[in-house]
Amino acid sequence: MIDGCSRRTPVSDKKPARIRFPRRLRQVDPARRGIVLAWLAFTVTFGGARLVTWLIQIDTRGVGDLSAGGVHLHHYLWGILLLAAVAIFGLVDRSPRTRSWMGIALGIALGLIVDEAALLITLEDVYWQNEGWSSIAIAVTLIGVVGSALVLTRSGATTED
Repeated sequence: MIDGCSRRTPVSDKKPARIRFPRRLRQVDPARRGIVLAWLAFTVTFGGARLVTWLIQIDTRGVGDLSAGGVHLHHYLWGILLLAAVAIFGLVDRSPRTRSWMGIALGIALGLIVDEAALLITLEDVYWQNEGWSSIAIAVTLIGVVGSALVLTRSGATTED
């Protein structure tokens, strides 16, 4: 046409770029894998510790407190020991595979410690009292903040052409 209205803009055959999120652990950048596993292990351990202590609280058959010499051993103790082991091992080996295992151990240790944070803050066994809710608040906050940070700072996003 004379007025130029029939000009067509070239149409590209390319599809718009699509961000691909990892669906398997091996697709996560090895440098981030340890922290992702730590977050996951923390979340699972915290939930598991709450479940086991609830089973003890309702007096489920076969589930009971762990004691030594008549003294109840709180699970934060195991968390502190595991945290110390992770720190010592971290000084020795830092390979990507080791980082993954250390991330899992770190998450478990922190889950056990944070689950009893209220006890460590008040120095009283307030697990099933109102003051015990501070442990849950700390854990849920950590799960949300760290999970969000992992998503928002994801450096391994690839685009598909």
